[in-house]
Amino acid sequence: MSQDSIAAGAYAGQAASSGASRGLWTSRWAFFLAATGSAVGLGNIWKFPYITGVHGGGAFVLVYLGCILAIGIPLLMAEVMIGRAGRKNPSDAVAALAEQSGASPRWRLAGWVGGLTGFLILSFYVVVAGWALAYVPAAASGGFVGLNGESSGALFGALLADPLKLAVCASLVLLATLLIVGFGVQQGLERAVRYLMPGLFVLLLILVGYAATRGAFGQAAAFLFAADFSKLTGEAILVALGHAFFTLSLGCGAMMAYGSYLPAGTSIALTSLLVALADTAVALLAGLAIFPLVFANGLEPGAGPGLIFVTLPIAFGQMPLGQVVGVFFFVMLLIAALTSAISLSEPTIAWLTERFRISRLKAVLLSGAALWLLSLGSVFSFNLWAEGTLFGKTFFDCLDYLTTNLLMPLGGLATVFFTGWVLKRKRVSEALNIGHPALFQAWWWLIRFVTPLGIVLVFLNLIGVI
Repeated sequence: MSQDSIAAGAYAGQAASSGASRGLWTSRWAFFLAATGSAVGLGNIWKFPYITGVHGGGAFVLVYLGCILAIGIPLLMAEVMIGRAGRKNPSDAVAALAEQSGASPRWRLAGWVGGLTGFLILSFYVVVAGWALAYVPAAASGGFVGLNGESSGALFGALLADPLKLAVCASLVLLATLLIVGFGVQQGLERAVRYLMPGLFVLLLILVGYAATRGAFGQAAAFLFAADFSKLTGEAILVALGHAFFTLSLGCGAMMAYGSYLPAGTSIALTSLLVALADTAVALLAGLAIFPLVFANGLEPGAGPGLIFVTLPIAFGQMPLGQVVGVFFFVMLLIAALTSAISLSEPTIAWLTERFRISRLKAVLLSGAALWLLSLGSVFSFNLWAEGTLFGKTFFDCLDYLTTNLLMPLGGLATVFFTGWVLKRKRVSEALNIGHPALFQAWWWLIRFVTPLGIVLVFLNLIGVI
């Protein structure tokens, strides 16, 4: 037996021991639900259907799926592999693997950036999720009845202008997130997603069924799936690239953290493929739930972010059983936000517990306090601090730009270079354990050349270079 094999075996034993002490998912199904919950978020509910319709319908979907295969799945596999091989928080997992490959420990910055990105995103994500929470009682009480474009916009504007209501809603979402992660991997994260994810799918299917019987379902299906290649521009391809990267919660430490709890015998490749398929299916089903109602009520499908909180409430106020459907919709939106929020919180919790040797409860309290203070900055961006800007952006907009346009692409790029050019090929092959040499070779080629090129294009497009 070679020295490399002995070292690999010893390292695998250390990782397994570390994983056992940290807790593991009880099954591949549990990891699938958790990873899918992380990927499925607010963007799936409105952004994917909207950009699909704007950029060519079915033609855009085909390009998007190609981008998922070339960028999303390879990078997802890399992040999960690093997490499972390192059995630590993202920063320490990258550092451990770098040491095993004789590389500089400074590569830990790749994992550290991911954890920081997830932390910053969560600080304003809970604020947006709070909007969904605020709309649940509004829908239940009949607050959408009789709304038109002006009054619906005023309703949303009144919510944003109320710092107390925004802060309470965001705080409740954050509290729910911290309560779940505070119970640990199996009793907290896993138990939550075992109920939340099936609940989300059930609600989504109920809404699709309602839309199919009461909405303009055929028109919506054509809007989403009819291939119009004349709309498939260079910009559309860049949008597909960008969404393929962001939709799977890549570059924010979540998948590395979740991967660190993945049992050794679970196929990373197969599970990553299933997560990507489930994420795309949710996005398409969301379109089939939303747009039939939009078209049936003569509303504008290209409303962007306003589609959820301005356009749809008008439809809920006009349709039969709109009160019930509105409650179902915003509860579903809240569940999607919550499953993403718990994944974004986990890298920070793991880092605090492992780096400072403190209990999970203390880590939850420390990170929760910091997140709550940051979230207030985002809350006040819409009211008390609305006039205070930096480079023309509010506090909320600055965090959004920093994380989405800079940190996430840079973190993803660092991860693919670390995986494809720093780690030893043999070590990566053993960690992934794909089995078929040709499949590993295809993935290896993608992660070394195609995926980094795609992320560079996403980054250049986001900062306005192309």
